[in-house]
This record gives sequence, C-alpha cells and structure tokens, in this order.
Amino acid sequence: MQNIRKAYHTILGDHFPDQMIIQFGESKLIYKKKTWKLQSEGEESAAELGLRYGENPDQEAALYELVNGNLVLGDCQFINPGNGLVSSISEVDMLQFGKHPGKINLTDIDAGLNILKYLMNKPAAVVLKHNNPSGAAIGETISVAFEKAFMADRLAAMGGVVVLNRAMDKASAELFNENYFEVIAAPDFEEGVVDILASRRNLRIVRIDKINQLAKFKTLRFVDFKSLIDGGIIVQQSPLNRIQSTRDFLPAKTTFKGKSYEIQRKPTQRELADMLFGWQVEQGVTSNSVLFAKDGATVGIGTGEQDRVGVAKIAAAKAKEKYADATCFKIYGIPLFMLELEIAQGKRSLEDREPIMLATQEVNGGLLGSVMVSDAFFPFRDGVDVGIEAGATAICHPGGSIRDFESITACNEANPKVTMVFTGQRTFKH
Repeated sequence: MQNIRKAYHTILGDHFPDQMIIQFGESKLIYKKKTWKLQSEGEESAAELGLRYGENPDQEAALYELVNGNLVLGDCQFINPGNGLVSSISEVDMLQFGKHPGKINLTDIDAGLNILKYLMNKPAAVVLKHNNPSGAAIGETISVAFEKAFMADRLAAMGGVVVLNRAMDKASAELFNENYFEVIAAPDFEEGVVDILASRRNLRIVRIDKINQLAKFKTLRFVDFKSLIDGGIIVQQSPLNRIQSTRDFLPAKTTFKGKSYEIQRKPTQRELADMLFGWQVEQGVTSNSVLFAKDGATVGIGTGEQDRVGVAKIAAAKAKEKYADATCFKIYGIPLFMLELEIAQGKRSLEDREPIMLATQEVNGGLLGSVMVSDAFFPFRDGVDVGIEAGATAICHPGGSIRDFESITACNEANPKVTMVFTGQRTFKH
C-alpha cells in the first residue's frame, strides 16, 4: 500500500518525442510536446518535465500543443494553431502548481471549458470529477454561480476541479478554501485571491486568460481521435451544437400511423432558459445521460448508463440525495452521512434528521419545477414518465424516435400538462 501511495506523488516521466506530426494526405498537423520547469519552494533548480503520469500512475503520458498546420477536409476547416487553451498552459500560468500536473487534471479543465464555451453571456462555474460535471451553474456574480454549482453536489465535488469563466473573487475563494479541491482554473484572479488559496499547498491554481475568448470555440472544429486496442485509430470531426438560443428549439410534434401528435402546452420563458442551459451542459456529459436543471443550475446529473430510463431514475435519485446532503450541511454544518452515523452511534437523536427529510420532500429534492434534458431521444415513454413523476415541468431531447408520439402523449396526459421541445440533434459523448 505504501508503494501505491508513493506512486501518486511520483513524476513518472515519459519517452514520447518532443514533436509529433500527423499527416492527412498532403496536409500536416505539427504538435510540440508540452513541458514545464516548475520549481518548488526551497529547490535551487527544477528539471523540465511533462505530465506527471496518465490516467493511472503507471501510465506514461504526454501533452502536445498544435503549433503548425492547416487542415481542410471537404468543407470543414479544422482549428488552426494559436488557439491554445489547456495545451498552451505555461509556467507563468501556473500561479501555484502544487503537485506536478497529471493527465486527468488537464482533461477535467478541458471538459469544463467545453461546457463554459456555451455559457459566456453570464458568470458561470463548473465543478468536475472524472471529466463529468458534478455541478454547473450560472449566476449574477461568479461567487453565486460557483456556490450553486458546488452545492448541486457537495459530495462529488470533493477533490474535484473548478473552472470559472470570470475572474475569481474573494467570496468564491473563501468558499473554495473551506473545501477540498485539486485544481482551480479561471481567466484571472482578483487581488488577494491567490493569497487566500495558497494555504492549500497541493492546490493547482491555473490562469487561462483565453477563457475570455471561449465563445468563439462554439463554432471551431478539431480532429477527435479514438485509439483502439489493436493500435488502430478512429478519427471524427468534433461536434457542433446547433442550439445556440431558445429560438433554435423545435416544436415537439410527430406523426404515427397517419395520426398527428403535438405538445399542447408551450414552454414558459423560464422553462426555455433552463432547457437551453441544460442542453448546453449536456454537451459535456458522458452518454447515455439525463440531467435535471432549475434556475440556471443542475439539480441531478446521470451519466454513462446503458439504458435511458435507468439513467433518468439515477439522475432523479441523485437530486434527492444531494439536496438532502446540502440541507443537512446548511443546518448542522456536516454531511448527511455523518449525521446518520452519529444517529446510529447514539450521539444524536433521530429527530435531528426530520427537518432535512421534510425540506427534501417538500420540493422533491429540488426537482419540482425543474426541466429534464436528455442527450438522445426517449425510445419509450417510460423515461419521460420518470421526469414527470419527479416534478419536471418541461422536457428537452433530440426527438426522432418512432415512439415520439408516446412521449408527447405522456406530457399531454400529465396534470398539470408538461411541455416538451426537440433539439433535432443528438449529443452523444463517449
């Protein structure tokens, strides 16, 4: 056990070359390996090293930045050099590097940027674990957005990565410092913020000033590589999100066996705003996925399941569990599991649990009045029924199932009626 603990604090190093060239016919993309000369306090000098290690401590890994080349295939021009975000982080950008950066730290930041690029109109925050958001939110200020994103799932946020689209302020830093995170990335940090954060010696504090330009990345494609166990490679274009505003949603209607079906209640402006927000967050969630959102914040996120009704149930169950935990923390200052442990040990009364359960039941874990968003169509109405039963008043999904009429019927039969929109586009992410 001691050896594996040591591995987490060891820089594995790598044998990957300094330059990588990928040729597509006559076109070439040229990449340069990223290394950093990071000197810890008390050290006289520092070696120039790349990533700490890959997904696990026994996997060598390297980060490459696109430095040259211009790729056009068909009518698609892929992203050009000079647009570096994570791949262009330098020593100067690592205001505090804590432990030397590893692969997952950087891909979590990238996953956060992939969501935030759709949320640049307002202060927004994403908290991530294992390349998936545990919580995402928008707010009038960056501290409000961060608190909403964090409280959406306090438990999963522990040890996670926080990415902000505005300069981190002192209010955010103080909340951040009360909890355990691995990485904070932002376009800048207000005066005094780094001093507040510096008490966490292993924390990585990363400034990415190009976050201010994230909105342009909504329309830029890159080459997406997937390596196979036999050494083969699948390449694809990165996706483009066709839903840029609420005007891009499609009315939920279909025809089945000569009969027309159409959603009977139109969405309110609040529902449209939450569906847009939820669909934008969905761009960064591993499929199959379903999420619930309300008032510009995620309520429950289900990721990576094989069946859609199952992931809808998971998202709803997580929402209730996380809401109860957040309520417990607000009342007693401790997680729900700790309260229940103390009750079991006789240190607290069972009555201490009652206000938490009553508050959670009253709003069904924050699901009442929420919207449900799915990255692909519902093949049967059972997934839609889960959302309606949970308290969602609006549902957003791509549409295109032969049984869309069942989902529309479920919404029209609900009391009160539930509204629905189609996106006309699937957003799988694997």
